[in-house]
Amino acid sequence: MSVLKSKRGLSRLEFYHNARKLRKDITNLLLRDFGVRDKVRKVKTEDGKTVSVIEGYPDWLIEKFRDSIIQILRNLMMNITAGNSVYPVNEAELQLRRQYQTAAIVNCEQLLQEMHYCEDILPVHVSKFLPYVDAIELEIKLLKGWRKSANKLDKKLKGK
Repeated sequence: MSVLKSKRGLSRLEFYHNARKLRKDITNLLLRDFGVRDKVRKVKTEDGKTVSVIEGYPDWLIEKFRDSIIQILRNLMMNITAGNSVYPVNEAELQLRRQYQTAAIVNCEQLLQEMHYCEDILPVHVSKFLPYVDAIELEIKLLKGWRKSANKLDKKLKGK
């Protein structure tokens, strides 16, 4: 017998699945150059002709944003994977796992800051970034829950 979707709890690896989806979605945004469209304006030349001039943002700027965000997303996934691959059986391993979990949370905060900086510099409507910001904040919440669950392991280890 199956459980209704509304009655189901989060899976144990929800933080992992959400991070993968977040990475894919933001990568798709980057492939579209953040949704920035070049501005086209009409200019009259000296001989009286009207010419269309395309104003945009330099490719190097978008490339820099793209590279930094891709790197942060990669670091996020590497820290989640490393933290999940450590199953602590002693205090040192538990601390190592917590370091990876904390690093993943830091990556999410860095990603938020980079997205805000893009909003400040590029002519992008805030509404385009809101779903991504919400997903990043959810990821932070899930990662903090994962890190908090390590307290149970800590009690188990101290009980041995």
